[in-house]
Amino acid sequence: MAVPTFVDQVTLQVAAGRGGDGVASVHREKFKPLGGPDGGNGGDGGSVIVRVDPNVTTLIDYHHSPARRAPNGGQGAGDNRNGGNGTDLVLDIPDGTVVRDSDGAVLADLVGAGTELVIARGGRGGLGNHALASNQRKAPGFALKGEPGEERTVILELKVVADIGLVGFPSAGKSSLVAALSRARPKIADYPFTTLVPNLGVVSAGDVTYTVADVPGLIEGASEGRGLGHEFLRHVERCAALVHVIDCATPEPGRDPLSDLDVIERELAQYGGLDDRPRLVALNKADVPDARELAELVRPDIEARGLPCHVVSAASHDGLRELSFAMAAVVARRRAEAPAAEPTRIVIRPPAQSGPEFAVVRQGDEWRVRGDKPERWVRQTDFSNDEAVGYLADRLARVGIEKRLLELGARPGDTVLIGPEDDAVVFDFDPQVDAGEEILRGPRGSDRRLEGR
Repeated sequence: MAVPTFVDQVTLQVAAGRGGDGVASVHREKFKPLGGPDGGNGGDGGSVIVRVDPNVTTLIDYHHSPARRAPNGGQGAGDNRNGGNGTDLVLDIPDGTVVRDSDGAVLADLVGAGTELVIARGGRGGLGNHALASNQRKAPGFALKGEPGEERTVILELKVVADIGLVGFPSAGKSSLVAALSRARPKIADYPFTTLVPNLGVVSAGDVTYTVADVPGLIEGASEGRGLGHEFLRHVERCAALVHVIDCATPEPGRDPLSDLDVIERELAQYGGLDDRPRLVALNKADVPDARELAELVRPDIEARGLPCHVVSAASHDGLRELSFAMAAVVARRRAEAPAAEPTRIVIRPPAQSGPEFAVVRQGDEWRVRGDKPERWVRQTDFSNDEAVGYLADRLARVGIEKRLLELGARPGDTVLIGPEDDAVVFDFDPQVDAGEEILRGPRGSDRRLEGR
């Protein structure tokens, strides 16, 4: 089985680190058996970040290892020691990578060295009992749990960042032109689809240095999936200009430079989004006598269409200097028109919520509470600790959830669910009983043991 060396699209499963749990601890020293709460907070989980690295040219590492997870945050400790934050997991990607969500919507288009995107945020660390202490709750006997990190599926799609894109039929000499114009050394042979990956070369012409990329396998019907061109047309979307490389020495019957030009233009039009790119034409293989004669014959017709035309030979280098300077002039003009790009940091944030902080809906004999805040509070709660459950009940009551349930007709003993459909926490609704009161003999989440101290 062939092992790919160039991958330009992968599906990546990422998971940010979980926040560390806070700790419930009481300061102890001689003659002070209850010196006050000193439990530290948990550390935040590490986030997953994709960052543009100019030295990376393919997504093959993520093809072989498509699941990535960031480290968790550390747990808090006594003596007010906070847990360490999890280290962010930085995934290096090529310049020109588009990040999409699992539905195909574009999250970010990353161009420029150092540009990065936080694709999964680490969970927040839980508060320790020192941070939870207040005048009403002087010695909390509980702490909050850390929140899970975000998990998501993203699609990484590479679009090669090149100034000039070479397009044309297979074996038109595109790879040979890249090799002749630059120091790139692509694989070249005399059969169709030699090029299975975009070849990139760096060209200097006068004071302008620019990159040239060839697009493999464009044939008639490429925009509909024939051949290899449809897979690689994305790599010319960022080019400042397109150069038609036309084989003037093709032995195939029924082909000529003008019809080849029409076919490729038709495929580009059907692909879409490339109408504003300047075009140049390179009539290649002029080292062959019959090919040069044909090139000089059709050159006036091509120039009559408003397309600058150059008769060249990648083999003998004839006409390449003029072509390289013509491409440099187009690149310089486009760069002067475009604003300078600065590396940016992008964070995916959910849309702002408007309206109430929660919603209560009835589902059969059950009540379901939805909302980011109550669901987050549930995730933070240690349900093995009655005091922590009482603190949660107070938080839910404070935002009006109990009141809303009563307004909708909920009765004591009804089932209330908070959380995701497949992982909800189930409560028995009884607003007349303060959770944990039978243990603490005080309001929910408070501690009367230290009152008056």
